[in-house]
Amino acid sequence: MGKVALIGGGGVRSPLLMYGLNEARKAIGVDELVIYDTDLSRAVLMAQLGEIIVAHNGGDLQIAIARDLASLVDGASFVLNSIRVGGIAARARDERIALDHGYPGQETTGPGGLAMALRTIPVILRQARLVEQYSPQAWFINFTNPAGLITQALSGEIGLRVVGICDTPSELFHRIALALEAPISDVQCDYLGLNHLGWVKRVRLRGEDVTARILASDAVLRSLYSANLFDPSLIRSLGLIPTEYLFFYYARSRALKNQRSARATRGEEIARMNESLFSELSADLQSRKPVRALETYENYLKQRSGSYMKLEANAGSAFAGVPDPQENPFASATGYHRIALEVMGALSSPTPRRIVVNVRNQGAIEDLPADDVIEVPCLASRAGITPQRAGALPNAVKGLVLAVKAYERTAIQAALVGSTERAQKALLLYPPVGEWEPAIGLLQALIDKDPEHLGYLRKPIAVR
Repeated sequence: MGKVALIGGGGVRSPLLMYGLNEARKAIGVDELVIYDTDLSRAVLMAQLGEIIVAHNGGDLQIAIARDLASLVDGASFVLNSIRVGGIAARARDERIALDHGYPGQETTGPGGLAMALRTIPVILRQARLVEQYSPQAWFINFTNPAGLITQALSGEIGLRVVGICDTPSELFHRIALALEAPISDVQCDYLGLNHLGWVKRVRLRGEDVTARILASDAVLRSLYSANLFDPSLIRSLGLIPTEYLFFYYARSRALKNQRSARATRGEEIARMNESLFSELSADLQSRKPVRALETYENYLKQRSGSYMKLEANAGSAFAGVPDPQENPFASATGYHRIALEVMGALSSPTPRRIVVNVRNQGAIEDLPADDVIEVPCLASRAGITPQRAGALPNAVKGLVLAVKAYERTAIQAALVGSTERAQKALLLYPPVGEWEPAIGLLQALIDKDPEHLGYLRKPIAVR
């Protein structure tokens, strides 16, 4: 049996992974999960909750806390990275700065996405080099956002086996299957793009192409999203089904208007939710009330998932409405833990499995260089990961994909050399901003509010 290491184990979704690993322990060949977080108290809290979850479900997964990265990754078969440099406060601050400068506030797209990438790249490269030193045979599974951009930075700078993961495509696939009233095993979605910039090109139900049927129905198209994101006529005009994050490209004005109307950003709401969660969990655990702690965590997950995209799409709030009491966040067919388990399961299997991940292109998308990281269906097994051929980018999205990829490359270079000018160029190339002068004040505000993590942009940095 093997060991899984989790960098960023104090994150609020870590207990979901603990649940899933306990459930799939034998299939993956893992008996121990070791977590590390720069906030030790958070890691302890999540480990305690994880142990309650394992005991509640009758498992025997061992959960441990490492005090340093070297001992964490040493001997690990899989190293999962899910970090948020600067914490949720940095996300909330980035989104507020973007909003104040006239752009929607979002953690992975727009100005907030660039700030997150620039804050993360130096840190994650140092972490990956430790993995390269202590567990060179391990798979480095990146869940850190913006996942595609970060995975490209990793794949270009280190020699590890790297794969980026995200639950957005699988969530859309499951919603399509639900709309077709069919099991997901009977549905195949042809998909291509970049992380948080992807589209379903074709849907087959038991081998029959049903794409036209889906596109023809307003009701079906609206059911594919957790909020009212896209006009069905927009989707039909594309001839493609976009993932939810395209909302921040196709409906920027609406997102900005709704955030201003709500007088909040998603990051600010999650910061409030997290503060309440940690306070209540600490009290529950100190009072030796494990069942209450589990209920507290489940209610948090329900509130968070139930309010997803509501603020941006409808000016709604995470603090309005009542979560679905029937929802079981642990048993969900999609989500953070499911995609991680699917990838680890595939990489542990002798038989290739089809799964959408972020990997080097290797010719899968004709319009992009071989070493660009893309998000496409792949065949994954113990032998490795091979992207399946996706062909040329559809004309309706080709320009957008090429522009966003140019932005990603430039953002990575800005981080590697510590250049404010290159970061400004990245925003110029990036469609959600696309202007030179406004980027100056925007970048300066982001740096001034977080000199600890972004101050390096005033001078070159060494990442090797």
